Amino acid sequence: MGSGEFLAGMVAVDRGLLAGRPRRAAFLPTAAGEEGDAVVDSWIDLGRQHFRRLGVEPIPVRVVDRADADDAELANLIGGAGLVYLSGGNPGYLAETLRDTKVWAAIVEAWSGGAAVAGCSAGAGALTAVAPDVRVPGRGSGLGLGLVPHLAVIPHFDRYESWQPGIAERFLRDAPDDVTVVGIDEDTALVGGPDHWEVQGRSTVTVLGPAGRRHVHPVGDRLDLP
Repeated sequence: MGSGEFLAGMVAVDRGLLAGRPRRAAFLPTAAGEEGDAVVDSWIDLGRQHFRRLGVEPIPVRVVDRADADDAELANLIGGAGLVYLSGGNPGYLAETLRDTKVWAAIVEAWSGGAAVAGCSAGAGALTAVAPDVRVPGRGSGLGLGLVPHLAVIPHFDRYESWQPGIAERFLRDAPDDVTVVGIDEDTALVGGPDHWEVQGRSTVTVLGPAGRRHVHPVGDRLDLP
């Protein structure tokens, strides 16, 4: 998702992700872990309210650092979830915090068992091949968690290029040759995977190619990203 976690614009997307799955949503505010307790608390409150409105049991998993991510009790909260959700903040921090930990292993196990895994903004980037640190450029490996290893995501795509001119070119330069870079607009989601996807939400998804080539896909488009 390009943006909009826990807001009205993503209700239909989240309902679709939970369809046919246990009515239990585990959500992690980890990407905002560096921003302090008040920000983390606000994400948890938003998530609780959102999933309760959907008639889903909200399970906040308060992982803010590596110690939390290796806590077995927190990892155990993931089990039985129909949806595991990573919200926004810093994609690089999120990826480095979860990588090779008990909580990440529990997320992968849940996904392998049929749960949906969703990421919004930083959460989306961290699930892919590329996850730059947006607070301290150059910190960390810049690698995502690789659940979707053949993609790299630029969230907020309809606004990001005004914030950071040249961001698309930098992603194309830094992504491995076998990775497809996609820009996901705000309040928009790319749903499916690993190969077959659908654009849902409000706006468009743009598949970026060399020499400035762009293929724009509106809501309802189905696309293959093998």
